[in-house]
Amino acid sequence: KTFGGAEAATKPMELVLLGLGGCTSMDALSILRKMRENVLDYEMQLESELADEHPMVFTKIHIKYVFHGKNLNPDNVKKAIELSMTRYCSATAMLQKTAEITYDFEVKEIE
Repeated sequence: KTFGGAEAATKPMELVLLGLGGCTSMDALSILRKMRENVLDYEMQLESELADEHPMVFTKIHIKYVFHGKNLNPDNVKKAIELSMTRYCSATAMLQKTAEITYDFEVKEIE
């Protein structure tokens, strides 16, 4: 269905996905700060699949976290993400009702 316009704006389901990314990012970064981890930069990549039929809910979501810092402990990074995904992020709690949510992470050392 076409609504007109230049397709330049973010679509509603993209906003939902961005909300998930923001929610879990804020949690993980806050937890790492409390762990006194020296995160200097951060990025996230989100991939998703939607159901073929209405309502076209998310069926799969994959989150890739990339933390840049000095002497980051990968075990603490993993723990921070797991705490966000299983305990703190309300967007994850809602979306996992319909979607399989998976994640991985990478730690990059900054000199």
